[in-house]
Amino acid sequence: MKRSGLITTKIGMTRLYDDNGAAHGVTVLSVGDCTVIGNRSVEKHGYVANVLGMREAKAKHVAKPQMVAAEKAGVKPYRKVVEFRVSDDCVIPVGTTLSSSHFVAGQFVDVQATSKGKGFQGAMKRHNFGGKEATHGVLKAHRSIGGTGMREWPGRVLKGKKMAGQMGNETVSVQNLKVFGVDTTENLIFVEGAVPGANGTFVLVTDAIKKEQKDLPVPTMAAAAPQAEVASEETKTETEAVAE
Repeated sequence: MKRSGLITTKIGMTRLYDDNGAAHGVTVLSVGDCTVIGNRSVEKHGYVANVLGMREAKAKHVAKPQMVAAEKAGVKPYRKVVEFRVSDDCVIPVGTTLSSSHFVAGQFVDVQATSKGKGFQGAMKRHNFGGKEATHGVLKAHRSIGGTGMREWPGRVLKGKKMAGQMGNETVSVQNLKVFGVDTTENLIFVEGAVPGANGTFVLVTDAIKKEQKDLPVPTMAAAAPQAEVASEETKTETEAVAE
């Protein structure tokens, strides 16, 4: 079984307490208007997947191919669109709005997001180099990386050499984070630990691939029936019993 993931946005970090009074640093993720806008099938695409969209976009901000695809599917255009590979029993119908109850408190998840961009940085900060000595002939080169070349052979700098350059602004995945809890009213997920990215970043949340977990809602948590309708049915049954 392989369930679909969710598209969320990072709200920030806070501190929550468990039943024993112990504090836990958690990252708050908002599910928002995450909706299923399409499906992929083996017959047509060669694999099975759910296509999810989040944050409704204005027509002027959407490319024409995406707008046409949304019109054909009968859904609204979204700013963020992601495919999640799933098993055959976890396909979710198009138009289904997902919520934070898709995940269960205590389970483990994997998260993926774009890390904060830090610009051009030196090798000491970027790769944790030790730098040169403070004295013994070192002059104005204390944070440099030293020689990078070779002798006559191979006579060049090998590819992949750790040097100064762009740091951050890359896709980062963190595995096996525990779900501290969910808030179905505000549609929030509380994940223990840090999640990559700045506040407001889109974060993809999926079931932990390296953990075997049970009792998860398959394919997702169905919307609960309104209490008013349930109460009316019970009242109707009691009325019929009295009449008989």
